[in-house]
Order: sequence, then structure tokens, then C-alpha cells
Amino acid sequence: MGADLAETNIHPPHQEHVVRGMIAAMGAFFMFTIMNVFAKLLSAHHSVIEIAFYRNLIACMPFLFLVFVLGKRDILVIRSKPGAVGFRAVVGAVSLTTTFAAYSLMPMAETTVLLFTSSLFIPMLGVIFLHERVGPYRWAAVAIGFVGVIVMTGPGGNINALGVAVALFAALMHATLQIILRYLGRYERPETVTFYFLVTGTLVMALPLPFVAVTPTMSEAPLLFGVGLSGAAAQWLLSIAFRNAPAAIVTVFNYSSIVWATIFGWMIWNEWPLPTVLAGAGIVIASNALVIWRESRARSITGDRVRAKF
Repeated sequence: MGADLAETNIHPPHQEHVVRGMIAAMGAFFMFTIMNVFAKLLSAHHSVIEIAFYRNLIACMPFLFLVFVLGKRDILVIRSKPGAVGFRAVVGAVSLTTTFAAYSLMPMAETTVLLFTSSLFIPMLGVIFLHERVGPYRWAAVAIGFVGVIVMTGPGGNINALGVAVALFAALMHATLQIILRYLGRYERPETVTFYFLVTGTLVMALPLPFVAVTPTMSEAPLLFGVGLSGAAAQWLLSIAFRNAPAAIVTVFNYSSIVWATIFGWMIWNEWPLPTVLAGAGIVIASNALVIWRESRARSITGDRVRAKF
């Protein structure tokens, strides 16, 4: 008993601060939207490959400072899954590039809604790669979500077909990243995974750079720094959010992205979603809400069963 108390004093249990987590989550998804706004602005004169290169290069600078100036070399240590860490880095580079490409091809709001379908791909990928069990509620949510996509892209939707394809592929890449991270979370630290993602992404994007790069103008320099710094800030805020609030609460704030995307799309590009897009967006968001509700309820029931044993 005394030993248990002593251990508790040395390593106090983690305490959640839900309000702090909610504020951080809102800030994170706002910064992700800012990053995509900068990328869309730059895509008028620059390749998305070049934009992704600068995003990764600038975002990895704080990690390089931690490693080589502050001596945090434990960040470099891959404990047991180097192949999975490398694969996550490559998939992350593809995911980032296709996301920027989708925003360059379509309006902000429509692209943001289509990227929400990543949570609909996750159950399918979980069954295939992690052998997870998916119940009828989540399969129903997946079906409902893709009905929403059909409504958005129907005859009255007037949406760029190539942009839709690229956005859905980007959403699939986002879902694949979630599955990989769920697997790596059992073996590797998140800062190590993020560091190698940024460094590898920078190197991968640098290979085609001589063929696609355009010398930035002085007026574009703030946008390039903005892409990297806003992306780094978003990742930092998201880590704070998940540290202080349950995942189900943090995920809900993802839907604030559609508000920010609509506002910026209207202010900068005079874009406003069509009625069919708004209807389809409502269906996609409702399907995501069903997934989140079912996931949180399943975890609550599991927690109650575990507590009942003690």
C-alpha cells in the first residue's frame, strides 16, 4: 500500500483538462485551415510538390533544434518498427501532396467536406489490416457518408470531377495514416514518428523539385513560411488537445473546419457552396457524427466492463 502511494507521488496520474483540450482542438483545426488557405494561394503559381516541400522543411526545423541544439537525441531512436515508420513517412508525403492538390482544384468548403470521408474509410481499412470488428452501425454510417458524396457530386453539384477523385484519394491516404499511427502507437513515440515523417517528406519532395520549382517572389515568402508554421502549430495544438481531452471530444471540433473553410472561401475567392453541396455536406457530417457517437459509446461500455471487474 505504502509502495503504491510512493509510486503515485513519483508518477502522478495524468489529469485531463477538457476545456484546455477543447480550446487547443479548435485552434488546431483553425490552423490546419490556414495552412490549406496558404497552399491554395500558392498553387496558382507553384506546384503542390514544391509547396509540400516547403511545408515539411519549415515544420521540421523545431525538431532539428530540439535534436541538435537542445540535445534531445532520444527523438531519433526508433524502438522496433523502422519499416512501419518509413512507410508512414512516405504515405504522409503522398497524403500532404494530394491534399494540397485537391484544394488547388476545388473550392475550400467542398474539398474540406470530401476530406471528412477519411473517417468512413477507416472502418474498412481496420477490418483489412488490423482485423478489427465493425458492427452494423458503423457500416451504416459508411454507406450514409458515401450517399452524401453522391449528392454533392450529382448532376446539380457542378463539381470538378478530377478534384473529387483527388480529394477522395487524399481522404483514403488520411485514413491509411490513421491506421498506421494506431499500429505504431503500440511501439513508437509520436514525436519520433512525426520527426521522420517531416524529414523523409522533405527529402522525397526534394527529388522532383528541380523539375517543378519556381523561384518564389518576395511577396510569396510569407505564404511559404505560413504553410510550414501553421502546419507545425496545428500539429502542436492537436497534441495538446489529445493530451487534455478525450479523442471523441477532440474529433468533434474537426467539423469547425467546414466553417473556417466556407468563410475563407467566401472572403478570398468569392466561393459559396451550392445547395446540393450543403445537403451532401450535412449527410457526410451526420455519418461522421454517427461513427464518433458509436465509437465513444463502445469505449464507454468497455470501460464499464473493465471497472466492474475491480
